[in-house]
Amino acid sequence: MSDHQANRANRADADGEDDPSAVISAVLTGSRLLVAIAARSLGAVEDRITLPQFRMLVILTSHGETKLVTMAERLNVNPSTAMRMADRLAASRLVVREVNPRNRRETLMRLTPEGRRIVDEVTARRREEIAGIVSRMSAEQRHALISAMTAFNEAGGEPPVDDAHPLGRPDV
Repeated sequence: MSDHQANRANRADADGEDDPSAVISAVLTGSRLLVAIAARSLGAVEDRITLPQFRMLVILTSHGETKLVTMAERLNVNPSTAMRMADRLAASRLVVREVNPRNRRETLMRLTPEGRRIVDEVTARRREEIAGIVSRMSAEQRHALISAMTAFNEAGGEPPVDDAHPLGRPDV
């Protein structure tokens, strides 16, 4: 946290006020750091996939086999955009697309073992970099961060990460 952000947060605490601008500034700064970590973690595979394509792989990791229409909704893109992304990932042998045997009008997607390997590799890189940052924080700061991020993630509807599923809990 910069001196400016710390002073703003301390003033808000001292005044007993809830300063949304201090919270927003801290979250934006943190998100900038996390985006930088995400970009660096894709460095080893950036010639194969883009960040949006990686997000598709992550969704398949956490949700399992997914309908193309559902994937488009989860990515907040048009179905045609999701289809083009899936086509590129299928051409790279990172996903498999198949007609749903229960509804021939639907396309189902799932990860290949290579797609899963890429997600695991990129996630391991992110975990390592985040661990380095967290190790430079005091125990008190780490506890405060857990509390704050848990509340933030719950408010945003993001499922918790656990060791069995480092990207989230599968719905299926």
